[in-house]
Amino acid sequence: MGRFVSRMKMGFQGVLGGLLILLLSAAAQPSSAQQFPVFRATLAESVASDPKLSAFYRENDYAPLWTGADHSARREALLTALARAPEHGLPTARYDIDGLIAAFEAVESERDRALLEAQVTKTFLQYARDISSGVLEPRQIDRGIVRELPRPDPKELLQEFAASAPVSFIRNLAPAAPEYARLFRARQDLERVIAEGGWGPRVPEARFTPGTSGDAVVALRNRLIAMGYMQRSATASYDSALQAAVMQFQINHGLDADGIAGPATIRAINTPPEERLKSVIVAMERERWLNIPRGERHIWVNLTDFSSQIIDNDQVTFETISVIGAQASDRQTPEFSDRMTYLEINPDWTLPRSIIARSYWGALASGGARHLQIVDAHGRVVPREAINFSRYTPANFPFNVRQPPGPNNALGEVKFMFPNPYAIYLHDTPERHLFRTTVRTHSSGCIRLNDPRDFAYELLSRQTDDPQGKYHSVLNTRQQTRVYLDEPVPVHLVYRTAFTNVRGELNFRDDMYGRDAKIYDALLRAGAVENGLRI
Repeated sequence: MGRFVSRMKMGFQGVLGGLLILLLSAAAQPSSAQQFPVFRATLAESVASDPKLSAFYRENDYAPLWTGADHSARREALLTALARAPEHGLPTARYDIDGLIAAFEAVESERDRALLEAQVTKTFLQYARDISSGVLEPRQIDRGIVRELPRPDPKELLQEFAASAPVSFIRNLAPAAPEYARLFRARQDLERVIAEGGWGPRVPEARFTPGTSGDAVVALRNRLIAMGYMQRSATASYDSALQAAVMQFQINHGLDADGIAGPATIRAINTPPEERLKSVIVAMERERWLNIPRGERHIWVNLTDFSSQIIDNDQVTFETISVIGAQASDRQTPEFSDRMTYLEINPDWTLPRSIIARSYWGALASGGARHLQIVDAHGRVVPREAINFSRYTPANFPFNVRQPPGPNNALGEVKFMFPNPYAIYLHDTPERHLFRTTVRTHSSGCIRLNDPRDFAYELLSRQTDDPQGKYHSVLNTRQQTRVYLDEPVPVHLVYRTAFTNVRGELNFRDDMYGRDAKIYDALLRAGAVENGLRI
């Protein structure tokens, strides 16, 4: 970036408070022979292609927002924010700070000033859009990211900005969630570690257990000290302090926390900070995509962590391990937000066509899979003998396939519904053994809960003094029954390979769907990052 931006990074407020601000103000001063018709006509023409932008200026009688004599505070606030854009992983080239400064210096007429006014406004809107709701369009990166982005309305944004203190308004464009601030600090810390040479030598591949000693243990100790997992120590043996550090590292990286540093743990420990920084950069972009009110009470499902949480006022009220969609491209769990409106106790299961085609069509056609019913559009069971399966394929089969409620139902005894176009929900499962696996990617897309009853009790606790009694009174009827939530609960299905806990500790998980790698590559192409470091 140019010399101007470098100076701003060293102390923008002081620099901008001097000669540059005087220059900008002088360039923006209207002459005594102001030609307002020229300014207005040129500005109207410059913003005509954007209906929202055009409406804002038209409704404000084409009054300038940036280029008036008394607008120096707005200019300073914007230029300061643009100079700091790389710290957020934003594509600075989009904003062309040097070009913007040159345009201010080159103003010689009312036409020039009008063109500059439009240029600054468009730059501001681009920056506001990027930092508040993301640089990328996720649907263009991976079909499993179906999140609706909170893109700001340009006209409303400009109206609010015009009526606000510019510094605080622009500062508040970034996500307000505490997680964004913690990731921002984590990025700075990792960049500092990289600048200082990293976490030291790699640890030799070995298996470390209590009592192990030698140079490899010293290398392990030194790297964990550098990573902040233990205090300085002179020990050369795998003692209790080193074991505790390994266990905490394992917890923070989604590994079996057995305190034994085996191959998987050593690979994670040897992952360089440059790779960890990539995950943090992507997580910051994902936070911008989710820059919406999450709900005083909400459900947070982090797919990479195989966990589902109920969160009240930023505190985890309940948590259970989960099974998510398999890694095959047609079975991955999508990412989106919605609202949970009811529980269905003693659910049936209507099989999606994709699952029928993949797993059940042959058995149905040959007279097998007798635990499933064929039902018509009115919900009436159709005898198998009345159907000539040879006339149909899974795509044109005119009936639904249903598994009735019962102890062996694929959805277990309860499902948690937030109706959505993707047929995704949370539910129980009879396949309890799958929760004992480490990488729990086994479903066809829905999220299976290890503790569905306790999850239901917590959800119902807001609307009854006896949530367990309410739940079991319905369960014991063995009838398929909906229990509506008095207040719908927001549900957020997210995919975070880097995240923090409330103590600010940084956690990492594997990119098992490969989505973060795609996002990082897209950020590289957009010019937001370069080789894992700031531009």
